[in-house]
Amino acid sequence: MQARKKGNAQGIDVSRYQGKIDWKAVKASGISFAFIKASQGKLYRDKTFIGNAQAARAVGVLVGAYHYLDDSAKTPEDARKEAANFVSAINSAGGITAFDLPPVMDYESNKSGLSKAALTAVARTFLAEVERLTGVRPIVYTYPSFIGNFSGLSDYPLWIARYSATQVPAGASGWSRWDFWQYSDGSAGGTRKVAGIAGPVDLNEYNGTVDELRARFGKGTAALKKESVKDSVFQVGGKTLGKALLFGSKTHVPLRALATALGVSCNWDNSNKVAYLDGRKLQSVQLVEGAAYVQLRLIAESYGAEVSWDAKNKIAALKLKGDK
Repeated sequence: MQARKKGNAQGIDVSRYQGKIDWKAVKASGISFAFIKASQGKLYRDKTFIGNAQAARAVGVLVGAYHYLDDSAKTPEDARKEAANFVSAINSAGGITAFDLPPVMDYESNKSGLSKAALTAVARTFLAEVERLTGVRPIVYTYPSFIGNFSGLSDYPLWIARYSATQVPAGASGWSRWDFWQYSDGSAGGTRKVAGIAGPVDLNEYNGTVDELRARFGKGTAALKKESVKDSVFQVGGKTLGKALLFGSKTHVPLRALATALGVSCNWDNSNKVAYLDGRKLQSVQLVEGAAYVQLRLIAESYGAEVSWDAKNKIAALKLKGDK
């Protein structure tokens, strides 16, 4: 097995078709990460998902889950049901915190003949619902021949399938870079195999080193240095409720201030460094000067609120549902 770029982290993606996998041997062969099929459609679950996820993590392979968005998804409501199936599968395997890598939407088929607008609506709804339910921004997986169906999704990380030994895939439909590249289905000449897996397996690489992969998709609660806090504010109805800051290009605001604005309860478990909003555990929390900060847009939009950013005055404003 040869990396397409020296130093890039190497990975695989698997499903029940790979049968029994010796993950210790997989790890020893140089594989650093694996995406494992969790579900498909509104009801299907891959029977090997939980076992593979647990065994891969046990040997130190970074693990992510993927869902195959099938042709039965014709409307946004269908997409929400598929997202619910996916997240339920993830929860059955320990929840989103049991995974090292973001959840993945595998969208590559249009046998129903949907328009590009309809395909984008289905994709956008699925992605947004998964993010709402898990608190983690998903990855888009697709093929070059299919990616042109999407518009306005390029702010999601891209995993592109392109089986070429000499060409790195270029961006498309607004994407300027790829995070993951599936460069082989493992069957070319019968030579591309991975120890621990009896038959062909899809081969992937991350656009960076293993350490960069961990840094790019690291999750959980982290403490920010005081000097990284920007001089900006969080306002609702013209009233300042606290600071606003950028972390990882996302605007974060104080957990308690946002809960107050939305009229819901919140709780901070200091011993485990875990935050809860309206009884729901939050996955992306940052600590600043001892206070918990959470993503503004992600949470606000799940409650039907709108967010705006005044760059000149450095104000992150929240408009509640029903406000004029």
